[in-house]
Amino acid sequence: MLVYNWGIHLLVFAMKIAAHFNSKAKLWVEGRKDIFKRIAQAINPGDRIVWIHAASLGEFEQGRPVIERIKKEFPNRKILLTFYSPSGYEVRKGYEGVDYIFYLPADTLSNARRFVGLVRPEIAIIVKYEFWLNILNELYMLGCKTYLISAIFREDQIFFKKQGGVFRDALSDFKMIFVQNNHSKELLKGIGIDQVEVAGDTRFDRVASIAINSPNNDIVQRFQNGSKIFIAGSTWGPDEEVIKPMIERYTNLKFIIAPHEMVQDRIDAIISGSSRKGIRYTECVGSDINLAEYDFLIIDTIGILSSVYRYAKYAYIGGGFGVGIHNTLEAATFGLPLVFGTNYSKFKEARDMIETGAATTITCSEGLNTWIHEMEADGELYEKRHLLAQSYVQDNVGATDKIMKYIFK
Repeated sequence: MLVYNWGIHLLVFAMKIAAHFNSKAKLWVEGRKDIFKRIAQAINPGDRIVWIHAASLGEFEQGRPVIERIKKEFPNRKILLTFYSPSGYEVRKGYEGVDYIFYLPADTLSNARRFVGLVRPEIAIIVKYEFWLNILNELYMLGCKTYLISAIFREDQIFFKKQGGVFRDALSDFKMIFVQNNHSKELLKGIGIDQVEVAGDTRFDRVASIAINSPNNDIVQRFQNGSKIFIAGSTWGPDEEVIKPMIERYTNLKFIIAPHEMVQDRIDAIISGSSRKGIRYTECVGSDINLAEYDFLIIDTIGILSSVYRYAKYAYIGGGFGVGIHNTLEAATFGLPLVFGTNYSKFKEARDMIETGAATTITCSEGLNTWIHEMEADGELYEKRHLLAQSYVQDNVGATDKIMKYIFK
C-alpha cells in the first residue's frame, strides 16, 4: 500500500508539471482546485447520496441507464456523479440527469478521507473499472454499500498477478461485483472473490434506448437527401487514410466522418484533398446551405455521433489501427453492418460480432473496398448482416434491470 500511495502522489506531481504544456493535464489539475470547498458548498448534510463514478465519457454512457433509473424511481435520493478524466467531465458537466457533478479528487489517503467524509454516500456505484484503493477503503469503513457494475476482467490484469495483493484485497470492499460474462466470474472466483453476479453490460440498454429515442437531425437529413450513407465514427489519422480513397471511388454513396479528436489540420486535409465536395457540420448550424449538393460531411462537434448512426447504411468504427476500436454498439443498435481495423481483441462485443458475421475486420484500404463492394452487390448478404447486428444488441439488453433489482431490493 505504501508503494500505491507514493504512486498517487507521483501522479499528482506529474500532472501539475504536464499542465504547463498539455491542455488535458491542465484541465485535470484546474478542475480539482478547491474541490472540497465546492463539494461542501453544494451538498447538504441531510442529502441521501448515491455516488456514481465514471472514469471518462464511455463509462458515463455505460452507467447512464442506471443513473436514469435511479432518478426516475428514487427521486428522494441525490445523485453525485464524478469523473476522473477531463474528456468525460468537460463534455458532461452540464448533464441534468444528476444533482451534482465533480472531478474525483486524487486518491491520496487524506483526500479519500475528506471526500468520503463530505459526501457520506449511502450507495456507491463504480462503472466498469477504476479501483482507487484509499477511497474504496474509506467507503468500506463508513459502511457504504459499494458496487462495481458492467465490469470485465482479463487474466493479464493486476488482480491475477503475484504483485497484485492490495488490489485483490480491494475487491473485497465491494458488496457486489456485477460482471459482463462468466469468464470474469470464474477469474474472480479463482482469487477468492465470490460476491459476483453475471448481469451483462449496461451499454446494451443504453444503445437500445438511443435507437428508440434518438432525435431527428435536420442538418444530417438535409445532407442525406435520400442517398445511402457510409459513416465512419471516432476516426484517427490512420482510419481516415483508409477511408479517403473510398470517398473518391464510391460516388453513389455519401460519407460522414466523425473524428475522435477535432484536429483542424486533419479535417482541412480531408476536405481539401478530395475531388468531391465536403463540408464541416459546424458550418451548417444556423445556415440554409443546400447540403444536398455535398458528398461528405465532417462531424466536427461532440455528442451527436450516437444519434447520427441512424441515418447510415454502413458503419466503420475508428481506432482499430491504433489505440483500439471505439464504441461498436452505438452503430450496431441501428442494424448497421460494421467494419474496423485489427486492434479489437480486447473488446468482447467486437469479437462476438465478428464471430456471428455482423462485423468484419480489415487490414487496409483495399479490404474496406472489398467489404463495401460485397455489401453493394449482394442485397441478401447486407440484410443478413443488418439483422445480425440488430439482434446482437436486442439479445443482450437487461443488465440495468438485474443491477437495480439487487441494489434497491
